Amino acid sequence: MAGGFCTLDDAALGGKRVLLRVDLNVPMKNGAVSDATRLERVTPTIAEIAGKGGKVILLSHLGRPKGRDPALSLRPVAAALATLLNRSVGFAEDCIGPAARAAVAAMRPGDIVCLENTRFHGGEESNEPAFVAALAELGDLWVNDAFSAAHRAHASTEGLGHLLPAYAGRAMQAELHALGKALETPEHPLMAIIGGAKISTKLALLRHLIEKVDFLAIGGGMANTFLAAQGKSVGKSLAEPDLAATAREILTAADRAHCEIVLPTDAVWRGPLRRMRRRTSYRSTLSPPTP
Repeated sequence: MAGGFCTLDDAALGGKRVLLRVDLNVPMKNGAVSDATRLERVTPTIAEIAGKGGKVILLSHLGRPKGRDPALSLRPVAAALATLLNRSVGFAEDCIGPAARAAVAAMRPGDIVCLENTRFHGGEESNEPAFVAALAELGDLWVNDAFSAAHRAHASTEGLGHLLPAYAGRAMQAELHALGKALETPEHPLMAIIGGAKISTKLALLRHLIEKVDFLAIGGGMANTFLAAQGKSVGKSLAEPDLAATAREILTAADRAHCEIVLPTDAVWRGPLRRMRRRTSYRSTLSPPTP
């Protein structure tokens, strides 16, 4: 056990069915992966488990489907992953039920199979016990290597940890070690940068960070909610206006904790008939530390 959590070093993988939660939520263009960065991050964990004789069963979401959506199938992502790994990656038409069970039953030690988009089922995001159980029956242990999705208490990111022995993958292990070093024994001044579309999915994280860091830079759609909460116009940009009061509470708490919230200060775009190009800058009122 490293850093208070179990890693692949603690797992007996040979011959085991390993449910590996990865983040395959990659940009797509014309039905193909347009940026494989996230795939590259998880290939070491996949290759290690397969190399140790584990049966690698990949779980992931892609996009925000409302039910089954062929445009958000993980099939082309599995193909891109096979190219990166330089080995075969099977694909199952569903992540639970007969198709998933048949794909897993046919696996041999070292095989890799990608199951279909977990969000095709409502039970994924609601962390429905029956859906969690249906996933769990496919594996002997669960490895989470999807740090970027770990803040969500969904079936494949949290629920499985209650039913199966749980381990961190190599990417998750590295992120947790880095996060622990930054938050437990940090060098000050310390800045955290956080982005994403929604405050609602990161409330606990934001409240925790403002007690730990000197600067918290917020970007993405989340920043618009904070700007709107301060009375600034964000036009039709992505925001959560119903969480304006929550954003103000976080700003007040940050002020009490002597943590400066750093938000975008300007935007530049070309005329309304052209595709908008935006440049965002982050400005702090504090002087940089003296070397």
